[in-house]
Amino acid sequence: MSYQSAKAAFADWGVDTEAALQRLRSIPISMHCWQGDDVRGFEQKTGTSGGGIQATGNHPGRARTPDELRADLEFAYSMIPGTHRLNLHAMYLDTDATPDRDEIEFGHFTPWVDWAKDQGIGLDFNPTFFAHPKADDNLTLSHPDREIRDFWLEHGRRSRDIAAKIGAALGSACVNNIWVPDGYKDTPTDRMSARVRLEASLDTMLATSLDKSQMLDAVESKLFGIGVEACTVGSHEFYLGYAIRKGTLLCLDMGHFHPTENIADKLSSVALSVDDILLHVSRPMRWDSDHVILLDDAILQMAQELVSADLLGRTRIGLDFFDATISRTAAWVIGTRNMQKALLRALLMPLDTLKSAENALDFTSRLTVTEEFKDMPFSLVWDEFSARENLPTGRALITELDRYQSSVSGRG
Repeated sequence: MSYQSAKAAFADWGVDTEAALQRLRSIPISMHCWQGDDVRGFEQKTGTSGGGIQATGNHPGRARTPDELRADLEFAYSMIPGTHRLNLHAMYLDTDATPDRDEIEFGHFTPWVDWAKDQGIGLDFNPTFFAHPKADDNLTLSHPDREIRDFWLEHGRRSRDIAAKIGAALGSACVNNIWVPDGYKDTPTDRMSARVRLEASLDTMLATSLDKSQMLDAVESKLFGIGVEACTVGSHEFYLGYAIRKGTLLCLDMGHFHPTENIADKLSSVALSVDDILLHVSRPMRWDSDHVILLDDAILQMAQELVSADLLGRTRIGLDFFDATISRTAAWVIGTRNMQKALLRALLMPLDTLKSAENALDFTSRLTVTEEFKDMPFSLVWDEFSARENLPTGRALITELDRYQSSVSGRG
């Protein structure tokens, strides 16, 4: 069967494959830098492990320098069709200087901006509130010690400034996503005071208005983390309310909720109250375990909700997984392509037919169409999408992934 045959098959259902391919090509996926080096970063002064974030495994080929990481990213992008961005953490500065977190400046990231210009991609940013001696208590912006809070406030202010300058330099708004590890390992007596401190810190940090065409603030919740099992200060309820009141983006990370919660179900609900959404797409095999995303039900349902609810124009899609047991570049390629495949499948669904059946309370037709459509030749449309950019699929892709991995396996 050829693409033309698949195109005709979808047309019988009123679905235009060319329109779907054109729409997919315009959807940027922000690939995360931290998959390439196991969330270590390139600080030369203060970086430490911790904060409940850990990549497991010791597969050969980890990027050890910014240049190695950029080379790995370039290879990964060369295997992924469509439009790309890079999600950069503050701990990935590229400089000979040794600034502490409260001393970082735009100049420490200009090599990344220059590279992004050459690659024709946008950049997003994240302040790094973990992996630092001043985060050892798993408290940063909600810490009872004002000096500790002030240190992280300055880091947050500088991160926003850096993100705004990145957005201005690249002519594309840089999403600056705020996640803090704050919480308690055992049951706290006074949750309220910690949340009051966090809210006040965020208000102070975000007090300066910046051009939204250059930088967009986002806030990210979490259910719990290692060392904060009893209480996470920045819970979903906390940040949902904050985003509504303050007009920030709300970040929904697929690993940051109870295992039975469905992120797809949350999208239309939060979209009624916040203007824009940031997604961190991951696969929580055991809660927030951040496995490489598969083309599974969770991803397919989320993509379908984005398309069905017309949320693509209001949603920034970023990835967030880190697996050091497999080739890091292959992980990027597999995960990002799966996100795109899920979006393509959603764009190829006969949503008008399904919605009409649902509105008529004809749930039998809705179920029948949904199940019959699972046999449609989605893969042929994906192959066409890749072929138009001269990118491999199937065995040819595996060969390219293996070839690159062999070239970097000698890294110490």
